[in-house]
Amino acid sequence: MKFSEQWLREWVNPAIDTQALVDQITMAGLEVDGFEPVAGRFTGVIVGEVVAVVPHPDADKLRVCQVAGGEEVVQVVCGAPNVREGLKVPFAVVGAVLPGDFKIKKAKLRGQPSFGMLCSESELGLSDSHEGLMELAADAPTGESLRDYLKLDDVSIDVDLTPNRSDCLSIRGIAREVGVLNSQPVEGPEIEPVAATTSERVEVEVRAPEGCPRYLARVLSNVDLSVGTPLWMQEKLRRSGIRSIDPAVDVTNYVMLEQGQPMHAFDREEIKGGIVVRMAEAGEKLVLLDGQEVTLDEGTLVIADHEKAIAMAGIMGGEHSGVSENTRSLILEAAYFDAITLAGKARAFGLHTDASHRFERGVDYNLARDAMERATALLMDIVGGEPGEIIEVVNEAEMPDELLIDLREQRLADVLGLQIDRTTVEEILSRLGLHIDKLLKNGWQVRVPSFRPDLAIEEDLIEEVGRIFGYNNLPVTEPMGSLGLTATPEATRPLSAVQSFFVSRGYQEAITYSFVDPKVQALVSPDEEGIELANPISADLSVMRTTLWSGLLKTVAYNQNRQQPRVRLFETGLRFVRRDGEIEQRPMLSGVVAGPQVPENWLNGRREADFFDVKGELEALFQMLGVNVEFRRGSHPALHPGQTAELVLDGQSVGWLGALHPQVQKKLELNGTILMFELFLNPVVTGYVPNFKVISKFPEVRRDLAIIIGNETAFADVERVVRNTAGENLTSVRAFDVYEGESLGEGNRSLALSLFWQHPERTLNEDEVHGLFDGVIGALKEELGATLRS
Repeated sequence: MKFSEQWLREWVNPAIDTQALVDQITMAGLEVDGFEPVAGRFTGVIVGEVVAVVPHPDADKLRVCQVAGGEEVVQVVCGAPNVREGLKVPFAVVGAVLPGDFKIKKAKLRGQPSFGMLCSESELGLSDSHEGLMELAADAPTGESLRDYLKLDDVSIDVDLTPNRSDCLSIRGIAREVGVLNSQPVEGPEIEPVAATTSERVEVEVRAPEGCPRYLARVLSNVDLSVGTPLWMQEKLRRSGIRSIDPAVDVTNYVMLEQGQPMHAFDREEIKGGIVVRMAEAGEKLVLLDGQEVTLDEGTLVIADHEKAIAMAGIMGGEHSGVSENTRSLILEAAYFDAITLAGKARAFGLHTDASHRFERGVDYNLARDAMERATALLMDIVGGEPGEIIEVVNEAEMPDELLIDLREQRLADVLGLQIDRTTVEEILSRLGLHIDKLLKNGWQVRVPSFRPDLAIEEDLIEEVGRIFGYNNLPVTEPMGSLGLTATPEATRPLSAVQSFFVSRGYQEAITYSFVDPKVQALVSPDEEGIELANPISADLSVMRTTLWSGLLKTVAYNQNRQQPRVRLFETGLRFVRRDGEIEQRPMLSGVVAGPQVPENWLNGRREADFFDVKGELEALFQMLGVNVEFRRGSHPALHPGQTAELVLDGQSVGWLGALHPQVQKKLELNGTILMFELFLNPVVTGYVPNFKVISKFPEVRRDLAIIIGNETAFADVERVVRNTAGENLTSVRAFDVYEGESLGEGNRSLALSLFWQHPERTLNEDEVHGLFDGVIGALKEELGATLRS
């Protein structure tokens, strides 16, 4: 919210300077981003009147002007296209100093003497406009200082409001706050009803009362929009960051800034029949005031006539029904639109307007009639006209309910750490516009006004009392409390243990957005449909992630594009999928590895990390966590068909490991082999409780065998068969050689195994071990079709 300090002081004028005022507003919770003079530093500029204009004898684009302003009429050479006889303009006399320390001197332009300069807005530091001279009102007093005439010793204050303080998006709201902080009355303009002088009216029908509980319209006939907006209004708009357009638009903008109620004006002649407030039809098109054509959807609230949509409700009007200097009859609109209905709609169409900014945050639902009367009076003063009656349609069932909140005196003291006198509390609440409905034995029952939609619970009132009382006046106290210890299952490992494990192995933890690019997500998780955001930051961050790979792969690309060949990242976070109409959120652990297995140095080469490197790290993780996760050959649409493993725990799939699919890698423009893993976090962090086990003092027995099996048989299947048949004293199974060759036959390979047995209480004899060894060989032959290699 940007506003003029002078405009604010017309409402409330505390005896403090600008810096103190800015500090006071900031400490009240309305952070001031900055403030700056409304005009550049200049001296010697007065109101001048052009009394005569003749062409320059030696230059086609120059004019020789006679300008009155000082004690005499002087000659000034000017090249502005809008210079003309009778024009009142800013006149920098000889000796004036303009912004940038530019001093005005006597000069000759193409042979003609010039005593001063006629100025544009940009030359005075008022705006960036340099298309022509700044035109002053015809009644501007010739010779008066321009700074005094325009009251340019003013500053523009920019307040950065949090979304909950929509009540301060107006001079009225800011003045209310300043008045409360300084215990001064606020005196705004009196708003009197404007009686109808014509029978002209427009019929209003509201078909979407849930989105528009209140709608007001009024016809203003016989207006003359060819007249200019008064300079005082143009200046107030300019100092608030709004450009003057025409009297109808300027008045609605002025009322919005002054009262906080966005309004709109339609050309009555362009409205077919009456006004209809409804939801848009699917595919309905509308050309907006900025010339952009938008295709509406069924969730968009529109203002329409009996033929078509003429405006996006609370956002922007349509080009067809916009006013112009030829407009002779207006329809003024003021409404209360539901904030939830309008939330995100402007951004969905790539728009952000002053109106949508306010309606999305909540506008006073009782303000529309006052705004209508105020705008009518201002327009009649400027463009004339005959007002019709105000047509108001209200759906009471959809209007917000008045809210009553109980504020407990002891709760107020507990939260603020200070016992504030009851009289002081009541005075603060009353000055804020909060009505004390009833005095309670232990506090107050407070009625929330319609202009404060952010107040809903007791803590909101406590915050209001605290900030007006002054945060600096609150004592510094240390909160006290007691917490009971909660039992943590010993078998569950903390997340910090997982994070420390990966950090110790050279990974860096990444934190990526929970909303991702739908195109990237479709590549790595095509089987899951992403949940679309209603109000996305941008098109490439518009869906919730179904896998953490989406963000990690973009991070890999970012690093590779900046000459970082070795990337090892892990991330823990939630994924979001829709299950049976509900949004399921599951904690995930994901990682990605690219580039060399170890940093390049004199001892190690540049061997690229491979599938088994990452598999070994996951095996070490599972050993640390105490879970027995099995790696099974699998298939995943985002992973390489020949380098994909499904992670299985207790018969349930808990994740995936593999190399990124070449086609996906190409589309994402990644370099080298990209290895990825992802698993559900909760199942794998719950392992077993370590128990003491006596180390056997008896000798260990080892037997080796070599079998021929099919290439499709996984080692995990071989290990399972061995462990199921080798008896309870088997301590280890190791593969120490793998061989493939023509002598074994196509599709076969040789696998050499070492089996180890050890009894905890005695030495195993040869017959026992031989019997177990033969049983293993028989099981491998029967279950896997293996044969002993001779």
